[in-house]
Amino acid sequence: MPLSLRACEVVAIRIQDIDSSRMLIRIERGKGGKQRYVMLSPTLLGILPAYWAVMRPSHWLFPGRDPAKPLDQWRLNTACQAAVATAGLRKRATVHTLRHSFATHLLEQGTDIRIIQALLGHSNITTTARYINVANTTITAVKSPLLAVTTDGPDGVLAKGRQALLTQPSARVATTARGGGHLPPPR
Repeated sequence: MPLSLRACEVVAIRIQDIDSSRMLIRIERGKGGKQRYVMLSPTLLGILPAYWAVMRPSHWLFPGRDPAKPLDQWRLNTACQAAVATAGLRKRATVHTLRHSFATHLLEQGTDIRIIQALLGHSNITTTARYINVANTTITAVKSPLLAVTTDGPDGVLAKGRQALLTQPSARVATTARGGGHLPPPR
């Protein structure tokens, strides 16, 4: 199952939506009726022939009890819960949890948020920004612009600017030579 998809999008995948030569899956009936493409992972592509040999789908990739209709979302979520139980996971996990985790991992790997937005099918970037919990690894990887102040040297422009800032009455912050320190107590 492509992890960037909503449950309603997974069950609506048709066989003709799989483009193995370009390693893409077309999502024709996304939220809001929008069409988009998502990546087809090599792992999923490796599993599909065995799945086709057993299930023999003719139209829908995941057919329902009536092969003319797609699998019901409730059954997809039930299968996800069965997989969670089989794996012995103690945390709550759903199809949506997989989608959320996929986006968070992409963010941690440095993927541009606009690409994540496109993969998730969000119209507005603020939806994507709200959707993703920024992981600690992402936060600790950010380089502070103040590092330039400490690496400019004692006679550089940045060093003189830092000295001027530290002597201002409004900036009474005890600071070590390497930029550490503490804030004054609140008033």
